[in-house]
Amino acid sequence: MSLTDAVAFQAHTGATPAQMADLQTFIDHLTEANTVMNLVGPDSLPDVWNRHIWDSAQLLEMKPEATTWADLGAGAGFPGLVLAILLKDRPDSHVWLIDSLGKRCRFLQEVVDVLSLRATVINGRAEEQKVRVDVVTARAVAPMERLLAYAQPYLQRGAQGLFLKGEKAEAELIEARKVWQFDSDLSVSRSDPRGRIVSVRSLRRAR
Repeated sequence: MSLTDAVAFQAHTGATPAQMADLQTFIDHLTEANTVMNLVGPDSLPDVWNRHIWDSAQLLEMKPEATTWADLGAGAGFPGLVLAILLKDRPDSHVWLIDSLGKRCRFLQEVVDVLSLRATVINGRAEEQKVRVDVVTARAVAPMERLLAYAQPYLQRGAQGLFLKGEKAEAELIEARKVWQFDSDLSVSRSDPRGRIVSVRSLRRAR
């Protein structure tokens, strides 16, 4: 289901006027920052509501009861900042935005501060963090074999993995199973039928 603009996004998701205002402020900051640093492909910005906002927000429809999330390689804030905005009114919610690159973390922190989000930006390696969350997520970070190594500590502490992937998700899972044993489900992205969402639990090294 393609949600091509703010009106379609709000109608489908039921986002409040305050959430829509926060999402637009985020988009404005992203558009400005993208002129000086490569956060997203500039060609994707005209389709920002579907390609980035709805692509991220769909995770909440899959796991509506989850209140704590870790976004690995958070980069431009997809999906983490979108999740933090949509969870902002839930006092038990928190999103950890983890990235190894300082300039991306500065951008993330700026948006968190401007919007007073329930989120923590961490400049560091994803696999070294000690946070415990309901869901660990990532988008466009690494092939599944490497991504699972980053996510392993979170999964071992009880998190579910929900990873936004592209058309090669099936092939990446085949390669990952040479290194890892895990339970997984694969679903079609609601924002793009070519995309996939990989759900992962009970990860361990293959023997």
